[in-house]
Amino acid sequence: MGGLVMTGIRKTYGAVTALHDVSLTVNEGELFFLLGPSGCGKTTLLRVIAGLAVPEAGTVTFRDRDLLALPIERRNVGIVFQNYALWPHLTVFENVAYGLRMRSVERAEMERRVGEALAMVEMGSLAGRRPAELSGGQQQRVALARALVYAPEIVLLDEPLSNLDAKLRKEMRREIRLLHERLRVTMIYVTHDQEEAASMAERIALMRDGRLVQVGTPQEMYRSPASVYAAEFFGRCNTLRGTVERVDRDVVAVSCETGTLRGMLVAGGPAVATGDPVALVVRPEDFRIDPPGDCPNVLHAVLREREFNGAMETLTAELRSGRRIALLALHGAGAAPAIGDTLTIGASADAVRVIPSREAP
Repeated sequence: MGGLVMTGIRKTYGAVTALHDVSLTVNEGELFFLLGPSGCGKTTLLRVIAGLAVPEAGTVTFRDRDLLALPIERRNVGIVFQNYALWPHLTVFENVAYGLRMRSVERAEMERRVGEALAMVEMGSLAGRRPAELSGGQQQRVALARALVYAPEIVLLDEPLSNLDAKLRKEMRREIRLLHERLRVTMIYVTHDQEEAASMAERIALMRDGRLVQVGTPQEMYRSPASVYAAEFFGRCNTLRGTVERVDRDVVAVSCETGTLRGMLVAGGPAVATGDPVALVVRPEDFRIDPPGDCPNVLHAVLREREFNGAMETLTAELRSGRRIALLALHGAGAAPAIGDTLTIGASADAVRVIPSREAP
């Protein structure tokens, strides 16, 4: 059976095109993330899958069934909203049972299914409470149980953790991931938080202005960005612009503001030739202070800022050109540099990603 396949989805609101012919496949049983800034189209795409928005063009199939031909109630899709959307006057049990009651499910069957759903999210002992008596995390668990009680084929989650504090968000990330591992139901999760996506997703679709920028695993998104936009959105990075001097097999020599630097093209990406404009992308953790003598990329910069991050410290250093770059330093790894010190830093060629500027939005 096929997974969820979207082909050529176009959705407009007046003069605004929210989705530009989006085509995407989500594997059955996958925990898949739609990632991007506000207004990029990720929630609109989720609404199309759910049946809450009707596209002007395109197809959506799941297990080879045409979802667009089905009304919302026949798509067997569970939805978890950002604001929980719980009935304040109903108990936890009644909130989870509400949809089953509307479907005229018999009482005994309803009690069994609600009990199982609440047990999945560890809320069985609070079945008699009302939403006002619950914490934010507990309310989100109830919303998740309500989505799961139908035994849906697809679960859609629209920024479900955005209203929780940082500690509780991390706890709920783990619980949702473990729940997915146990159920192996297809889950599509919308977020603007790249850390959330990186820690949970099997695969990610990064969106911008109603278009797909890149689809891949978190590791692929981080180490092999398809564009400067993808590199800068999915994790912190340093970007330098330059022109290709020469290409020697897999290594590209680039002339930029610091001299000649060497890097590698993204696997599967477009080729470059001498004279092409490119961007060089380096993650902060890939820079080394006092690199070995055979390091192909050596820079000199003055330390301007230090940011304590527990075991690591983020250093901000200024190149002679005035551009600032970020690097990470491990506490206890040698003498700590002071503000104003001149640092010699370097990165290996395979840590520098070369991205054609024409590919960078």
